[in-house]
Amino acid sequence: MAYATVSRILEQLASISKQVKQQGEKLAVGVDKEVEMLRAKLGAIQAVLLDAEQRRWKDEAVSVWLGELKDTCYDLEDVLDEWKTALLKLQIEGDQENVHVPKKVPFFPFTCFNYKRVDLPHQIALKIKDITRNLVVIAEREVCFRLQFLTSEISETVSSIEVSDIYGRDIEKNAIVEEKNAIVLRKLLEGGEQVRNLHIISIVGMGGTGKTFLARSAYNDCQIGKNFDAKIWVDVSNDFDMLAVGKTIVQTIKGSAPEVVELDSLLNMIRENIVGKKFLLVLDDVWTEDYSNWDPFYHCLKNGLHGSKILITTRRETVARMMDSTDTITINELDNEECWELFRKIAFSGRTREESENLEEIGRKIAGKCKGLPLAVRNIGGILRFKKHREEWLRILDSELWELTEFNILPSLLLSYNDMPSTIKQCFSYCAIFPEDYRIDKEQLIKLWMAQGFLGLENNMEMERVGEEYFNDLVERSILLVNTSSYCMHDLVHDLACFIRKKELLILEVNALENPSINLSLYHLTLILGVGASFPPSKFSSMKSLRSLLILYGVTNYQSMNEIMPRLFGELTRLRALDVSGKIWYENMVLDIPKEIGKLIYLRYLNLSLLKIKELPKELCELYNLQTLELRGCADLKSLPQGMGKLINLRHLVNEGTSLTYMPTGIERLTCLRTLSEFVVSGDDNGDKACTLESLANMTHLRGSLRIKMLGNWIEVNVAKKAELRNKDLLFLNLNFEKDAEEERANLDREGNRMDKDELVLDVLQPPLSLERLERLHSTEVMCSPIGLCH
Repeated sequence: MAYATVSRILEQLASISKQVKQQGEKLAVGVDKEVEMLRAKLGAIQAVLLDAEQRRWKDEAVSVWLGELKDTCYDLEDVLDEWKTALLKLQIEGDQENVHVPKKVPFFPFTCFNYKRVDLPHQIALKIKDITRNLVVIAEREVCFRLQFLTSEISETVSSIEVSDIYGRDIEKNAIVEEKNAIVLRKLLEGGEQVRNLHIISIVGMGGTGKTFLARSAYNDCQIGKNFDAKIWVDVSNDFDMLAVGKTIVQTIKGSAPEVVELDSLLNMIRENIVGKKFLLVLDDVWTEDYSNWDPFYHCLKNGLHGSKILITTRRETVARMMDSTDTITINELDNEECWELFRKIAFSGRTREESENLEEIGRKIAGKCKGLPLAVRNIGGILRFKKHREEWLRILDSELWELTEFNILPSLLLSYNDMPSTIKQCFSYCAIFPEDYRIDKEQLIKLWMAQGFLGLENNMEMERVGEEYFNDLVERSILLVNTSSYCMHDLVHDLACFIRKKELLILEVNALENPSINLSLYHLTLILGVGASFPPSKFSSMKSLRSLLILYGVTNYQSMNEIMPRLFGELTRLRALDVSGKIWYENMVLDIPKEIGKLIYLRYLNLSLLKIKELPKELCELYNLQTLELRGCADLKSLPQGMGKLINLRHLVNEGTSLTYMPTGIERLTCLRTLSEFVVSGDDNGDKACTLESLANMTHLRGSLRIKMLGNWIEVNVAKKAELRNKDLLFLNLNFEKDAEEERANLDREGNRMDKDELVLDVLQPPLSLERLERLHSTEVMCSPIGLCH
């Protein structure tokens, strides 16, 4: 991970130097020298980082040394970002006030950062000098560890293989799995006449034995769908959060989030909604042995129809007894032959008979080290599946990590992590920002990786593709598990990610009247807000190093939210990713995004989805590094700021579900856009503020879905020709023609036939050849086609 960080900084240094030259400037006196010294020192340290990362597990001093290097590198990234943003400001705004200043020592107007004509290059030189001094000290300490120079990464990514190639083969199917799966299904489907109360079934086994896999297989079985009126899946984990469990049950049954936050109200809703229903409730990964947490649910769930079932998975038999399980299915570890058979199916997939025979002896020894845990077998098998040489297998077999027990992490997972390239290590460990059992959205995760700089520089046109490859690599290694339309991590894998990021990342649940003790030097923070908790706790604004702030869900009162946000945005100026979206309940409160958001100059990812906001401040347009702006479901938002054209690095503008009436002028400058959910073409009311459909011509990288909403007497046909949709990689196109009644009458001829320009416009727009679905809406009329009709 440190290797990837240093590589990223060296790449950024080269990019900035190139950008300076392209803008006709020279590196200021002092900066040039400090940059070259910095490059040399980073290069020398980078040469031994691969060895250091392998030794960190068994040498605490090396681990501490890597931590100090990481902190210094983060400081350096901030300095380089400050420099790069100033250059972007010059490029975007074309400020001519300083043309008389000699180019040898350029001055940068820095008003958006609250400076008054500061000699930025001189400041950058001083900061780089301080950081280089720190790196010299770090490099001197490196000698004590006798780190060796390694020429290359341990392994390459395995993402050249399609995910379906692995998961389409059911490689985990074996006799023991099929037998246990049949037992679970039989217990769930049997009549249960002998059970007087709720029929509760428990799957018990140690971590990594496949309890959740069995429960999920049964839950998704077609026979289960036919046998029950309702199916409910709840991820419970260590803390049996009664409110969270209750909300999940209600939301699954009703199909919408409950509007109550009190436990008694939730229990009443559960009781009312299961009456007359035969249901299956799965409680996955239950730890608590406190009956008082379970008792209220048990009494209201008894109101379900006879034959309803509850299936729990747990590591503890005492939990199964506490919950009055009628049947307990114990999952033991695989025996040696079962373990080998599963390992062989994964690690030897696609090999010739000769290759398999040559590696079988080593493979059996490696399988024996997995202690019968399917999770361990999957991970090791996933590593070795792509290793061709006997020496690589021997290196895994002889690794010292098998003997490591003090971290309470499966050795096989450490080996799997150690085998990853540094670029993927940082992506994997960042997944610790999500809570255990969180349903991970692939697109969101890739955007967050981009925001942290894990996928290359901002001007890399293929960042999303790189992110897709890294994501598939983690799936193929069984690090990320496929769960219908989303992904998740096994709790033991999540523990590993948290262990790696333990000193820089925190997931914190905050409740009312709670004053949590936190490390103010954290880099990444996820908040889960409990009932009555303030948003956010005031001390969070003192976390000056914070790079990620995600508020995933929770319930709270937000009376002071508008008062706190200006301070929050004004202080957390190092943020790269900020999610304050409405997954939390805002009690119908209208929110104001403060102008202080313009101080978040490093911000790449901003999620404001589902918020009740009526407008965005013009200062948002000073976030020149912004790559993703999520506004999904902001139903009260009617316009975007006029300065949107300055966000030239924006790649994803997700604005579906808003009430926009036009797109602001200048938006045609957003030539990096990959995602644009909706493009609104207005009538004449917005005058010079609105752009035309022609603005789409410059957005050559648009892909996926696009909705074009056309309001009123909106356009001339010859303008539609200039949109150049044909050159875009769109799969779904929605054309929405909206007209008022008066205009509808005006577009009818004497016989009452429609004679408007819609048909002509549809022809000249020329949807792209990649289109899979075309949808046209006109007033109440809807036309759909699986393929574009207008080629």
